[in-house]
Amino acid sequence: MSANQYRSQLDRKRKQRAAAEKKVGEYRTKEADKRAAAAKARAAASRSNSPSSVSMKLREAERREAEANTAAKEAAKWQLKVSEYAKEEAALASKLSKAEQAETAAAERRRKREQQRAQRSAAAETISVQRRLLATERLVSGALKELRAARPEHLRVLLLGASSEGDLRIGREQARIRKAVEAALHRDLVRIDARPSATTADLLDGIAQFRPHVVHFSGHSDDQLIVFEEDRDEPHPGSIVTAQAFAAAIKATDDPPLLVVLNSCNSAAQIDNLVETVTPFAIGMTDEINDGDAIAYAAQFYAALANGQSIRSAHLSGQAALELAGLTGHDLPTLAHAADVDPATTILVKPPE
Repeated sequence: MSANQYRSQLDRKRKQRAAAEKKVGEYRTKEADKRAAAAKARAAASRSNSPSSVSMKLREAERREAEANTAAKEAAKWQLKVSEYAKEEAALASKLSKAEQAETAAAERRRKREQQRAQRSAAAETISVQRRLLATERLVSGALKELRAARPEHLRVLLLGASSEGDLRIGREQARIRKAVEAALHRDLVRIDARPSATTADLLDGIAQFRPHVVHFSGHSDDQLIVFEEDRDEPHPGSIVTAQAFAAAIKATDDPPLLVVLNSCNSAAQIDNLVETVTPFAIGMTDEINDGDAIAYAAQFYAALANGQSIRSAHLSGQAALELAGLTGHDLPTLAHAADVDPATTILVKPPE
């Protein structure tokens, strides 16, 4: 695995250990409180001259001691988990260090190869060839876009959500998007395929079968990876997919999507590569975004698209919705596009003339 993958796993393991340590502290505090209460009850019994009062206080002391013993057992159980997490943390830290060293060495080897290749290449000839290829690609791309635009069809939106540890409201976001589209002017021209516990198989099947114009991902990510779910019922760390592998999956179709939306933390670093190699338009987040902010942006964005707004206007509308609500993440969603397209004039939902 890559250093980023190990780094993400290490971060999650540290959070698990911290949560377990908190539990240990809570149960130790509870144990101390119960033992103090037991001692207090025994002291009261020793001072009392009433046999009934003495008996009552002694029974209370026994209950408090039993509760203290239960709390002590729970504290010991969580302390064992702390030790296990610490061992796993150390192992991941070691693997991370080795992965970082290996990636640094690989990067240096790549740099040397590229330098040698550049020295052997004639710069003028390379530039000339690249320019001719770019001009040809733009002509072909323009022709294909015109042909596809000439066939009126419903806008197909593939909603992929993944929260393997159950910490994100994926279902809430997909429901909000569907509700926003159903209330829009051109709701009959939009079709949604929502997959709230998306695996990598859902990604490939959705691309091949549904042939979406828009691929929307909600979940965890960073600048180089995306986390999908595994086909398991219990909470789990998830299936880590590199940005390169995700882009390859999106591209593995005769009709690549027109827009990819990564509604997940630190995903903006991935969108430039997407618009260069896969799709004309892409949206990502420049930093960590709150769950509520991500939901509000997505709902307003798709509402604007279904109302016949351009991609740029829908994006600005989503940002405005966050700012009007007083939310702090309005500047995090970022729109990128290829050089030969204009988001201000691209409208994805058009009624037939």
